[in-house]
Amino acid sequence: MQPSLWLALAGAGVLISFTPGAGAINTMSNSLNSGFRRSIWGILGQQAALIVHILIVALGVGVLVASSPVAFNVIRYAGAAYLVYLGIRQFLHKPDLDREKAAALRNEPALSMFRRGLWVNLLNPKAVVFFLAFMPQFIRTEQPLLPQYLVLSATVIVIDILVMWFFFAAAATSFQRFTHDARGQLILNRTFGVLFGAVGVLLALIH
Repeated sequence: MQPSLWLALAGAGVLISFTPGAGAINTMSNSLNSGFRRSIWGILGQQAALIVHILIVALGVGVLVASSPVAFNVIRYAGAAYLVYLGIRQFLHKPDLDREKAAALRNEPALSMFRRGLWVNLLNPKAVVFFLAFMPQFIRTEQPLLPQYLVLSATVIVIDILVMWFFFAAAATSFQRFTHDARGQLILNRTFGVLFGAVGVLLALIH
């Protein structure tokens, strides 16, 4: 990949990663509940979903998903329902100042965080459609495809990890002071619950 084309790819990747969405909300929620360092597990789960999306598009399956209203809508509504479920669960979560329970929450298994991050990004068919429109701009069909896809994937994933961890997860740490009292916990739980739910509803309604 030519340096000028790669710079354009990197610039686009930064803009995409900074666009608020379910992944950013999930990252901030993980950072708030489990700490900045452990939030990386959820971020890695989101990247695993990105790899799946890229593979789907690279293999041509993305064209089928984008051209099949039934398949697209099934995945879209499943993703929306999952985000709404996360939102309701977060919204109804009661404040808990018990130190042992708080420690248990902060020590959520890495696999659980990874799996949630995976599903948050995976159940978003719009990502497949987006990559379907985005990736061809940076792929030259007259050149070997595998190295180009590897460069594209590595660039997008590394940028997204950096933005998610050092911007969204780091930003969430500034809200930690609200977790020390019941009222602060209630506000945060309801705020993130509404955000998850809103993204889910938007995913279901916006075409």
